[in-house]
Amino acid sequence: MRITTTLAAAAALAVSGAAASAGGMAEEVMEAPVVVAEAPAPAASSISPVYVVLGVLAAVLIAAAADQ
Repeated sequence: MRITTTLAAAAALAVSGAAASAGGMAEEVMEAPVVVAEAPAPAASSISPVYVVLGVLAAVLIAAAADQ
Protein backbone atom coordinates (compact mmCIF):
# COMPACT_ATOMS: atom_id res chain seq x y z
CA MET A 1 0.00 0.00 0.00
CA ARG A 2 2.88 2.36 0.77
CA ILE A 3 4.45 1.82 -2.68
CA THR A 4 1.12 2.58 -4.39
CA THR A 5 0.75 5.85 -2.51
CA THR A 6 4.33 6.83 -3.30
CA LEU A 7 3.86 6.03 -7.01
CA ALA A 8 0.59 7.98 -7.12
CA ALA A 9 2.22 11.01 -5.48
CA ALA A 10 5.22 10.82 -7.85
CA ALA A 11 2.94 10.59 -10.88
CA ALA A 12 0.90 13.59 -9.69
CA LEU A 13 4.05 15.67 -9.21
CA ALA A 14 5.42 14.69 -12.61
CA VAL A 15 2.18 15.62 -14.39
CA SER A 16 1.78 18.94 -12.56
CA GLY A 17 5.42 19.85 -13.20
CA ALA A 18 5.08 19.19 -16.93
CA ALA A 19 1.89 21.25 -17.16
CA ALA A 20 3.43 24.17 -15.26
CA SER A 21 6.34 24.54 -17.68
CA ALA A 22 4.50 23.73 -20.89
CA GLY A 23 4.58 27.33 -22.14
CA GLY A 24 8.34 27.72 -22.30
CA MET A 25 10.29 30.98 -22.29
CA ALA A 26 9.71 32.02 -25.93
CA GLU A 27 7.92 35.26 -26.77
CA GLU A 28 4.20 35.06 -27.30
CA VAL A 29 3.03 35.05 -30.91
CA MET A 30 -0.06 37.15 -31.44
CA GLU A 31 -2.08 36.43 -34.54
CA ALA A 32 -3.87 39.19 -36.40
CA PRO A 33 -7.62 39.27 -35.74
CA VAL A 34 -9.81 37.84 -38.48
CA VAL A 35 -12.12 40.42 -40.04
CA VAL A 36 -15.23 39.05 -41.72
CA ALA A 37 -16.69 41.41 -44.31
CA GLU A 38 -20.40 41.02 -44.82
CA ALA A 39 -21.76 41.07 -48.36
CA PRO A 40 -23.86 44.15 -49.10
CA ALA A 41 -27.58 43.52 -49.00
CA PRO A 42 -29.35 43.57 -52.36
CA ALA A 43 -31.21 46.77 -53.13
CA ALA A 44 -34.77 46.58 -51.86
CA SER A 45 -37.64 47.36 -54.17
CA SER A 46 -39.57 50.56 -53.47
CA ILE A 47 -42.87 48.73 -53.91
CA SER A 48 -44.08 45.63 -52.15
CA PRO A 49 -44.84 42.54 -54.29
CA VAL A 50 -48.23 42.35 -52.56
CA TYR A 51 -49.26 45.64 -54.17
CA VAL A 52 -48.17 44.38 -57.58
CA VAL A 53 -50.31 41.24 -57.23
CA LEU A 54 -53.28 43.29 -56.03
CA GLY A 55 -52.87 45.69 -58.97
CA VAL A 56 -52.78 42.84 -61.49
CA LEU A 57 -55.82 41.23 -59.85
CA ALA A 58 -57.70 44.53 -59.97
CA ALA A 59 -56.78 44.98 -63.64
CA VAL A 60 -58.05 41.48 -64.46
CA LEU A 61 -61.33 42.09 -62.61
CA ILE A 62 -61.85 45.43 -64.36
CA ALA A 63 -61.13 43.84 -67.74
CA ALA A 64 -63.60 41.00 -66.99
CA ALA A 65 -66.29 43.49 -65.93
CA ALA A 66 -65.75 45.60 -69.05
CA ASP A 67 -66.34 42.62 -71.34
CA GLN A 68 -69.84 41.99 -70.04
